[in-house]
Amino acid sequence: MPLFAYEAVDNGGRSIRGTLEADTEQLLLSKLHEQNLHVVNVTLQKARGLTLGKLGKAKKPKLQALVVFSRQFATMVDAGIPILRCLDILQTQTKDPCLKDTLDTVRRDVKSGMSLNEAMAKHPGVFSTLYVNMIRAAELGGILDQILDRLSMFLEKDLEIKQKVKSSMMYPVLVLVFSIIMLIALFTFVLPKFKEIFLSMNVEMPAVTALLFNASDIFLQIWWAVLGGGIGAFVTLKWYIRKPKGRYQYDMLKLKAPVFGDLILKLAVARFTRTFGTLVASGVPLMRTLEIVGETSGNAVIANAVEGTRVCLREGQSLSAPFAATNLFPAMVIHMMDVGEESGRLAEMMVRVADFYEQEVDSTIKGLTSMIEPVLIIFMGVIVGFIAISVMMPIFKLVNSIS
Repeated sequence: MPLFAYEAVDNGGRSIRGTLEADTEQLLLSKLHEQNLHVVNVTLQKARGLTLGKLGKAKKPKLQALVVFSRQFATMVDAGIPILRCLDILQTQTKDPCLKDTLDTVRRDVKSGMSLNEAMAKHPGVFSTLYVNMIRAAELGGILDQILDRLSMFLEKDLEIKQKVKSSMMYPVLVLVFSIIMLIALFTFVLPKFKEIFLSMNVEMPAVTALLFNASDIFLQIWWAVLGGGIGAFVTLKWYIRKPKGRYQYDMLKLKAPVFGDLILKLAVARFTRTFGTLVASGVPLMRTLEIVGETSGNAVIANAVEGTRVCLREGQSLSAPFAATNLFPAMVIHMMDVGEESGRLAEMMVRVADFYEQEVDSTIKGLTSMIEPVLIIFMGVIVGFIAISVMMPIFKLVNSIS
C-alpha cells in the first residue's frame, strides 16, 4: 500500500507531521479529516512494492520482539515509570535492530514534545494502524498501562496462531519439497543411466517403462521452459494481486478453496473479532474501529464488507444487519454482535467469539495435519512404487530370457 508523508494542523493550531498508508491520496485526506486535522501538504513516499529510494520491502521487527516490548512497556507504565524513561530502558534492552532504531527515534520525538501516538505513527512499518490508534485512545483516556496490556495480549494471540499454523504446515511442506527434489534427481540423473543400460542390452521395454523413460527425455528437453513458466506464472500472479480487482478475486478464491478455505475463513474471523473487540474495549470510536479492522484484516473481501458496513452505519442502520447481508460471516458472529449491541457489551461478545474461533482454528489445523500427512506418504509410496516397478520389469525380462 502506498505510504504518504503529510503535514497538517489540528484544531488547536499545532503543526503535526507524520506518515500514513492509504490506497489513494483522496482516502488519505478523508482519514485525516476524520481525525479533525487540516491538511497542509501531502507527499508520496512509497509506491506499491517500492520503498523511498530503493527496491524491496521496508524492514519490520519480529512479532515476538513487539510482543515483549508491549508487555514490558505496560509493566513499566503500571509501575509509575515516566514514558521517556520507559522508552530509554526498552530501547537499550531490545535485541531487534529494527525495533531498537525505531524506539530511539520515537524517544527523541517524544522528548521534543510530540505525543507518543504521533511519534509511533511516523513508523507504520513497525507500529500498525491498530497499535497507533489504541495508543491514541489510551493517551486521551489516561489508561496507557491498560491499553498496552490489551495490546500485548492481542499480539500474543496473533503470534500464537501464526506459530501454530507454521509448525503444523512444516512437516507437509518438507515432505512435498523432498518429493519434488527426489523426482527431479530421478528424471535428470538416474533414469537416463538405466535407459542406456537397457538399450545396450537390447531389452524390449514394457509400456510403463517406455512411458517413464519418455517422460524423463521430455523433462530434460524442456526443463528450462517448465522453470521459466513457473517463475513467469508466479511473477504474473504477484503483479495481478497487487491490483484491487485482482486482490479481491484472489482473496475470494482462497475463502472458497476446498479443504483450506474453511481454515482461512476461521483465521480471518478470529483476527477480525479479536481486533474489533480490542479496539472497542480500548475506547476507539466505532467508525474508526471499523476502518482499522478493514485495513488490518489482511483480506480484501472482508475489508470490502467492513467498508460497506461503515456506509450503512452512516445511514443509521444497526451494526449486525449489514454484516449479515454480506453472507460472509458465520451466523454465530452475527448473533453475538447483535446481542452485544443490545446489551452494550459489544467488546466482550467479540472477544468471546475470537476465543471460540481461535480454538476452532487450532482443531482445524490438527485435523488438516492428520489428513495431509498420510496423503503425502501415500503419494510418495505410489510414485516410488511406480518408478521401481517400471525399472525392475525390464530386469526381470532380461533374467527370464537368459534362463
